[in-house]
This record gives sequence, structure tokens and C-alpha cells, in this order.
Amino acid sequence: MEINLKGQTAIVTGSSTGLGRACAMGLADEGMNVVINYHSSKVEAEDAVSEIQQRGGQAIAVQADVSKEDDVERLFQTCLDTFGHLDVLVSNAGLQSDAAFTEMTLAQWNKVISVDLTGQFLACRAAARIFKKQGVHEHGRAAGKIICMSSVHDEIPWAGHVNYATAKGGVKMMMESLAQELAADKIRVNSISPGAIQTDINREAWETEEALDKLLTLIPYGRIGEPEDVANLCVFLASDVSDYITGTTVYVDGGMMLYPGFRFGG
Repeated sequence: MEINLKGQTAIVTGSSTGLGRACAMGLADEGMNVVINYHSSKVEAEDAVSEIQQRGGQAIAVQADVSKEDDVERLFQTCLDTFGHLDVLVSNAGLQSDAAFTEMTLAQWNKVISVDLTGQFLACRAAARIFKKQGVHEHGRAAGKIICMSSVHDEIPWAGHVNYATAKGGVKMMMESLAQELAADKIRVNSISPGAIQTDINREAWETEEALDKLLTLIPYGRIGEPEDVANLCVFLASDVSDYITGTTVYVDGGMMLYPGFRFGG
């Protein structure tokens, strides 16, 4: 099995930190040009670009709010102006704004839905338009690849996070519908759904020994995930090695989806 992504170009939304950054690094290490997208963390985005360049890769940082149509269009046009083509979109940007359902404000609901679901719609639409125009070309067997970053909460209900779980459930059905519609154009669309991954966004869930022990009761495999676990799958789905895979959600969760409470008889 040989993964060859040299000369291809990827946009990774929300990639200045966390899982997005890990995916960007993984793709760059395989020879891809990478567009680091950020909302407000300019310093972190520029640091990611510098790290890629130090490793011998090519990258640029582009500020854009994925919930705004004009920003998304500018992001993708900047990519084309810089690298001339696009091969992969990793639609990763997301956030949380948690509250008990009866206390959740409309602003909290709209904030999460606009970034985590509408933002994915806007980014995926922009990528699909480019891929259809480009068609299959010298960079691979597909006209383009879209990888949506979802969550185990596209299936597992999550009290206190109704807006987030709703958005991720929407991402799953959006991805499947896009995959069905775009397959004839040789555009592959898949999702990665992480479970508990060790990043700053969930630091309170793993930072102390007590918190980590509690978290591990939900993970049959017995360890928290690392960003590279997600990045490795992202590279696989971006490559021709996965050319016959579309419309699929892959859960990177150490077994969290396996109803761990039933390990001992329920």
C-alpha cells in the first residue's frame, strides 16, 4: 500500500489548533500543499505554516469565518490563486457552546449550528463546485475528496450539548447525501467521527488522573485518543488507497460507540 499525495493541495478549515492542525500536518508530511484556515488565532495559524515549511512543505494561512459565505468564497479563491488547484477539503472547523436545554439561548443554538453545520455546507459546496469544474486530473483517481469532521455525537445523544449533537447529526446526513449526489462526478465524500481525543478543547476531561479515570470508563480500548489517530485516517481518506470508499463515517473512538456500559452485563 503506497500513499502518494505529492503535489496535491488541501484546505483544512479550523486548522490552527487541535485536530485540524494535526490533519494539516499529516497531509503536509505526505507532500501536500496546505491552506491553514483560522478564525481568530492568527499567531497559531502562522506557527502551523512555519512548522510545515520547516518540514519542507508548502502552506499558507488564510483567515475566514466558515459561517460566512463571502469568507468561504474568499478562502477557496485564495487557495486557487496560490496553488492553482484543489484536491482535498477537510471540513473541520467547529465549536461548542454548552448549556442545559431549558437554559440554552437562541444565540448559543445559532452559534453552534452556523459554524458546525452551515459552515460545513458552505465549505463542502465551494469544494464540490471546484472539483466538478476540474474533473479527474493528473493528481489522482478522483476529481476531489471531501472529508467532514464529525463526532461520535452524530450517533450518541449528549445531554447538555443539544446544539452540538444536532449539528453533528446533520453533518452525517449531509455527508451521506453529498456522497450519493456527487459520486457520479468522481467526488468522494466521507466523515471522520472522533471520540475522546486529547486536545485543549476537552482538557478538563483528561488533565487530572481522576478525570481521566472517569473518561476511560467510556473507552473500552483503555486509552484516550491522540490527534495523530485522526490525522492518520485523514491521510488515508485523502489518498487513492481509499478510492472505493465514499459515503462512509469512520469512528475513531477506541470503542466508545460500543455501549461500554454493557461490558459487564449492563
